[in-house]
This record gives sequence, C-alpha cells and structure tokens, in this order.
Amino acid sequence: AWSITTKCVNYTNHTVMPEALEKWPVRVLAKMLPRHMEIIEIINAGWTKFLEDKYSSMKAAERDALVDRMSIIQENPWVKDEMQVNMAYLAVVSSSAVNGVAYIHSEIVKADIFNDFYKLFPEKFQNKTNGVTPRRWLAFCNPGLSKLITDTLGSDNWITDTYELSKLAKYADDKAFHQKWRAVKQENKAKLAAVVKDIFGDDVPLNALFDIQIKRIHEYKRQYMNVLSVIWRYKQLK
Repeated sequence: AWSITTKCVNYTNHTVMPEALEKWPVRVLAKMLPRHMEIIEIINAGWTKFLEDKYSSMKAAERDALVDRMSIIQENPWVKDEMQVNMAYLAVVSSSAVNGVAYIHSEIVKADIFNDFYKLFPEKFQNKTNGVTPRRWLAFCNPGLSKLITDTLGSDNWITDTYELSKLAKYADDKAFHQKWRAVKQENKAKLAAVVKDIFGDDVPLNALFDIQIKRIHEYKRQYMNVLSVIWRYKQLK
C-alpha cells in the first residue's frame, strides 16, 4: 500500500505561511482518529529509520538533529511535552512529487520550508505555475471579452494556447480596439449593476470604478487587507 501511495500521490504546497502549514497534536489525532494516528506512527518509524541509515556516516549529534528536524512527528516548541504531526512533512514523504504554484514560490519551498527534503530528494521538487484558467474564467465567464479577443486575433486558439494572447500587444495603441474593450467592460458593469439592483435595490453608477473580490477570505492574504481598505473608504465617504 505504501509503495502504491508514494507512486500515485503528489503534493501541491499552496502557501509558506506557518499558520497554513498545519500541525496536529498527537493526542487529538489519537483520540479522534486512532487508526490514522497508528498508520502515521508506522510511516514515521520507517521514515526516521531510512534517514538514520541514509546519514549513518554523519556524526551522531548532527544525524540525530537532522532526523529530529525531518521527522513527521515532532515536539511542539510552544507546549511542553506535546507532540505534533507535521502534515506538510507527511505530504512530502508520502508523495512522488512536490510543487509550488509559481516559480518564486517553488524556489522558496526548496530553499526554506522543505530544504532538508530537497537536499535529499531534489528530483521530487517541481514547479507548476497556477494562473487564470482561460476556458473557465474568460471564455465561459466573459463571453463579450472572449469574442473581442477571438475577433481581433482571428481564431479562438488562445483558449488552449495562452501565448497567443501576446499578439494583442500590437493593439496596445489601437484606439478602435480600446473603444471595443471599454464597451465590453461597460456592458459587464451594466449586467452587474442590474444584479445589484435586483438583489439589494441599490443603483450603482456605471461610471464608477468597480472594485470586485470573488474569493473566500484568508486572514493572512491580501484579500483581507482589501476588505479592510473597502471598509476604511466607506467610512471616509460617510
């Protein structure tokens, strides 16, 4: 089962923020999910034995410190005598590949949070750059803009080959293209204003700048700061 798991499972790390890299108390897991905790202990026993054999030529003190550092189960530095399961380490050990979601992020993953693991398994660490999915968030959700891009480029190949969008650069100073682009944006704003009117009964001026956030709120990310700035501007207007 372990051989199959380590060949089939990959791990995408989405953030390097400590509060998002979960560490669960062993006592909680043992109480709520005893069989899961038992399996994690078996995995960690095999993992630490592998590390001890791998680094057997190191000085004992250095080897022990490294094994402790890379162990899936670690002591909580803030709570005396409490052991934790480092879920990110469990994911790294269990996966055939590990990646960040942007080049700079993937480099931080290798150089910082999983550096010991990267040194041991450099081939396991990759990069997969996330971004807008053209099929969903442009072609499907914004048909007006999608049509303008397709009409301008002469085909809809850009939906599956985003490098095609670079051909729009030559229209950067094209006033006719600017006018069509603004018309699409204005039409979309009118559609949203109609929804706002229908749901809340408020009239939204179409010549205003719309600051829109469609995402769950993460306290440690920029959306949270954006919400605070919206509240601040609202209070200033009042």
